[in-house]
Amino acid sequence: MYRGPLTRGGALAAGALSVLMLAACGGQAADDSPDASGETAEGYPVTVDTLFGEVTVEDRPENVVATGWSDAETALALGVQPVGVADWQAYGAPGVGPWAADLFDSEPAQLDTMEPNLEQIAGLEPDVILDTRSDNSQERYDLLSPVAPVVGPPPGVEVTYGTTWQEQTRQVAAVLDEAERGEELIAELEGEFEALRGENPDFADVTIAVGAYFDGQYGAYVPGDSRVDVLQDLGFEYKSEITEMADGAFYVDLSPELVEVLDADLTVVFPIGDTADTLREDPVLQGIGSAQDDRLLIIDDPELANAFSSGSTLGISHALEGIVPLIHDTLGQE
Repeated sequence: MYRGPLTRGGALAAGALSVLMLAACGGQAADDSPDASGETAEGYPVTVDTLFGEVTVEDRPENVVATGWSDAETALALGVQPVGVADWQAYGAPGVGPWAADLFDSEPAQLDTMEPNLEQIAGLEPDVILDTRSDNSQERYDLLSPVAPVVGPPPGVEVTYGTTWQEQTRQVAAVLDEAERGEELIAELEGEFEALRGENPDFADVTIAVGAYFDGQYGAYVPGDSRVDVLQDLGFEYKSEITEMADGAFYVDLSPELVEVLDADLTVVFPIGDTADTLREDPVLQGIGSAQDDRLLIIDDPELANAFSSGSTLGISHALEGIVPLIHDTLGQE
């Protein structure tokens, strides 16, 4: 079952394993050059600015481990196949959405998400660990950094799991020496958004709320979360009072009495680990204003919901193909 970051994160291990244990597992110290000859690839060393300070990668990474949400899909879009992948959305092997799975030549190791297994990661002998979209905790960074350089979120990310798809693409592209390709990917997807905004100017007059149903409870996403960001990039306006409830998290749990805050000109909700029928038959959700007025969009296609939640350039592009027609249908637009 999906155990992605719906709450503010799970407790990580109390501290990192010793360097001696890592060496026994085949781990590589962060300041060792992967090239035994002492020569480095053109463009290296590379230094990336992160939420936890500057991180330097001495040579072109050969073994890339992707522990952050959609870091693996971002690396794949840039032409690099990670050797280890944290499967945040419970896709199953190879740990990424179907829009990206065919980009693997061989199956990567499947890694834990909120509580990384340090011994397993060290056994992959990573040259770099991608953790650009995570809970933003110093604890997680300190856990991973003894194994290899950790490229975390960029400075200034305040919402947990709040690295934008543009920022994630740039962070990953920088360390993989694919900055030019990264900017091409960003320009391509921004072009898709621009075209859709031009085709749908009425979206700018519509307020939105975005929620999920997980483990018997509703919750709401806030700006900084990729799902909300996608709809805002389409021109929609977000209901600001939900942000105040989140207190720095990307998601806020809603008691039955608070589900009404999801009411907006357009409400988008999807189930996680449940069926859309549960939402359609729930009197609490169906009692809010947008549901009463047929302005409630329940995403019942798991693949579309996952693409909408992916936060990667590949997944978002896939999601736009499916979600825009559903929005038109919900709002009664041609």
